[in-house]
Amino acid sequence: MNRLYNALQLKRLYQLKQLGVKYIPMVEKRIPSQPSLPNDLKLLERIVSQCQLCALSKTRTKTVFGEGDPQAKLMFVGEGPGAQEDISGRPFVGRAGDVLTKMIENAIEIPRSDVYITNIVKCRPPKNRTPKPEEAFTCLPYLMKQIEIIGPKIIVALGATAYHYLTGDKSGITKVRGEIIDMGSYKLVPTYHPSYLLRNPSAKKESYQDLLKIKRLLCEN
Repeated sequence: MNRLYNALQLKRLYQLKQLGVKYIPMVEKRIPSQPSLPNDLKLLERIVSQCQLCALSKTRTKTVFGEGDPQAKLMFVGEGPGAQEDISGRPFVGRAGDVLTKMIENAIEIPRSDVYITNIVKCRPPKNRTPKPEEAFTCLPYLMKQIEIIGPKIIVALGATAYHYLTGDKSGITKVRGEIIDMGSYKLVPTYHPSYLLRNPSAKKESYQDLLKIKRLLCEN
């Protein structure tokens, strides 16, 4: 419980920092020792590769930190690694990765290498289940640090899980997809996860409209 509580509070501190809040004395007093994460993406990746803070570390093959342009204006955040990602150590490979690549290169019309891609959790949940709250909140400081270092202007939340942990809102993805949410230092746009589009091809039209909106936003920033 202490680990989950600390992760929740640390998540809140990162969110407040992104909104420009400099000092929150009451919250800081309740967290006597915050983990210090480096302001270097490579060092952060090394820390993640050695992480043993939650049960997912016991079943992983490789951590999946993320990949892409370390100065990307556009970032994609999914839920967690799947089986092929766990083996390769890379995010969004296989069929879902092919769909994401087409979303980026055919709809937004930029190379996949120009964006940054990562997930809420860096280790594969068994049988590709949804990450448990204690797993997501334990891993979330790594993601918040990635966002801080990279400094994207737009973040695309792929699916309900990514949207929920980035915003705290539990609304379904069909309700919020395509919205532009001001997160302070960046704009957040939720849309369908590539795996959902594989299972529900009829949703591709809506996803395409979301991607065109993201393309316009990218041109403005």
